[in-house]
Amino acid sequence: MNAMRRFQHYACFDWSGQAVARPRGLALATIAAEADARPVLLRPQGGWSRGAALDWLLAHADAGTDMLIGMDLSPTFPFVDAGGYFPGWDESPPDARSLWALVDQLCDGDDHLAAGGFVTHEQARRYFRHGKGDTGDRFGTAGTGRLRAVEHHQRSTRQANSASCFNLVGAAQVGKSSLTGMRVLHRLAGRIPVWPFDPLPERGPVIVEIYTSIAARAAGRGLSRSKVRDADGLHQALAQLGAAPPAPLIAHDDHSTDALMTAAWLRHAARDESLWRSFWHPPALDDAIRITEGWTFGVK
Repeated sequence: MNAMRRFQHYACFDWSGQAVARPRGLALATIAAEADARPVLLRPQGGWSRGAALDWLLAHADAGTDMLIGMDLSPTFPFVDAGGYFPGWDESPPDARSLWALVDQLCDGDDHLAAGGFVTHEQARRYFRHGKGDTGDRFGTAGTGRLRAVEHHQRSTRQANSASCFNLVGAAQVGKSSLTGMRVLHRLAGRIPVWPFDPLPERGPVIVEIYTSIAARAAGRGLSRSKVRDADGLHQALAQLGAAPPAPLIAHDDHSTDALMTAAWLRHAARDESLWRSFWHPPALDDAIRITEGWTFGVK
């Protein structure tokens, strides 16, 4: 594996689990590797759907575009802490790709690649916190819910303050966005490698899991200021990452600015050899985690 591989293009999807045709929180930005390239916010008429996002990914798979694509979602649930994603359920999958297949199967009746079918399934729903007074009997005893190994590591090293994918309550919940992302990953059918579940190829597109808050911190924004909602804040953050301002935006919603900053951050990181190497080879990532849980790109 060429761990020091650079790419000709970098991209970021800010993802959403909203069960509508065109989620407001779904945004995509790209930036070319050239030093003078500006980040570009890609927005189809009416906004992105998850189906359109899947089509965009498949088109770049067909074209063999040399692009690193960050997706702001968790590609799996915790596994290593309990020896399974759903301990006590005989359909609990053994690895990430089997999990993606199960999620897509149970959500087959959901329009817009949504995930209601999974979180309402008679067995699967037992592992989630659904709302006040509605917590599944297998959610676990910890108030935060179960975490993946990388999420424990993020918290202990203060690189991020990640939430459990089993929590479906509150503004910080990420369960539904992650489930909808798993449906998309399954439907890619291996056409684009997903690191670290797949080896890093010598050419073509690659998908990695990212947290936009990590990019925001690298751009000089603290955890309490990670969201950018104005032009000056966006331009300052991009300048910190060595990127010029994008074309004027209609509105500076934090989904668009997150995508722009994170695409620029991926390119910025690729220019630092020691940083880039540490992103591809985090010491805490072992084979068991690699197969079942994956890792957040940029967490060292």
